[in-house]
Amino acid sequence: MDWGALFFSFSGRINRAKYWLASLLLILAFLLPVAVAYVITLVAVDPDGVALLAIVTVFIIFFIGVVVSGLAIAAKRLHDRDKSAWWLLLFYLVPGLLGGLGDATGDIGAIFHVIGFGISIWALIELGFLRGTAGANRFGPDPLGTAVPQAG
Repeated sequence: MDWGALFFSFSGRINRAKYWLASLLLILAFLLPVAVAYVITLVAVDPDGVALLAIVTVFIIFFIGVVVSGLAIAAKRLHDRDKSAWWLLLFYLVPGLLGGLGDATGDIGAIFHVIGFGISIWALIELGFLRGTAGANRFGPDPLGTAVPQAG
């Protein structure tokens, strides 16, 4: 398995198993530095805040890498479903925008939160549970290696 391509390439297809494995590894990769930073900030005596600034800077750089990896993994999963990676805008950006709109609009805001939650559930089902297209599609060969029988 080419780990670099899995985490940083936006082309090709991955099946559900690789999607869940990569997602789990990204979650662990995100939680480990958070835990380390938390322990360091509890123990460190840093009156000038230099150590805290260094930790935050490293964490932000690491977080950007995790976000890019997450987008690459989701894009390849969408490709397996024969969908463009542009769907990521709907799945990741729109629920956040609707949540912000819901917070800003008071009583009616619950509707925006419910719609955003619905889109998130749809994304979870689309990315994590539905099978990819059988056989090759416009994004590459079937990652499961199953061939579609040809008529004739």
